[in-house]
Amino acid sequence: MTATEMLLTRIRELQDELEEEFTRRRAAFRYRLDNGRVVFEAEVRRRHREMRVRLLTFLRRTRPITVITAPVIYSLIVPFVLLDFFVTLYQAVCFPVYGIDRVRRTDFIRIDRHHLAYLNALQKLNCVYCGYCNGLIGYIQEIAGRTEAYWCPIKHAARVGAQHAYYAQFVDYGNAEDFESSLIASRGQITRSGLSGIGTPP
Repeated sequence: MTATEMLLTRIRELQDELEEEFTRRRAAFRYRLDNGRVVFEAEVRRRHREMRVRLLTFLRRTRPITVITAPVIYSLIVPFVLLDFFVTLYQAVCFPVYGIDRVRRTDFIRIDRHHLAYLNALQKLNCVYCGYCNGLIGYIQEIAGRTEAYWCPIKHAARVGAQHAYYAQFVDYGNAEDFESSLIASRGQITRSGLSGIGTPP
């Protein structure tokens, strides 16, 4: 096992440990997931409702500058929805052609915070908005990552700020000798056949 593979294995182990901690926290806050639906104990929901800040009180506490900037924040929903549509269309049309495994939106976009009884209506709307937009970015990054892994799995010469799940296994920048074999391996990781032919993009 190479040093990179050992590091990736450790990262996956840490991610599993983190998920186990999340599971323990669910028990501590007395809720469970029932077929994807959040279910709180009745007493917990009652206490949550008591702790909710009423909408009018919430609005009175809001700074005027927050109200002024809100339309700018929410205007981003238009490009986000358009991006969602076109990226989903791209995946639906192109991924089957190259045998790339499809990315499921539901694995990334989670809309569940509006079930929290201690949030008022505006807070719930904000949480729905953030859940959709941030989930969408993760969904698009996964699609883009699989695209990059198929066509150009080469690390950059300089460090990049954010890396998708496939980047660590890309061939090193300048490693011409291993490029072809790494390209085949990278495609095998994300395709159903595991042995897609090497070619150039149309």
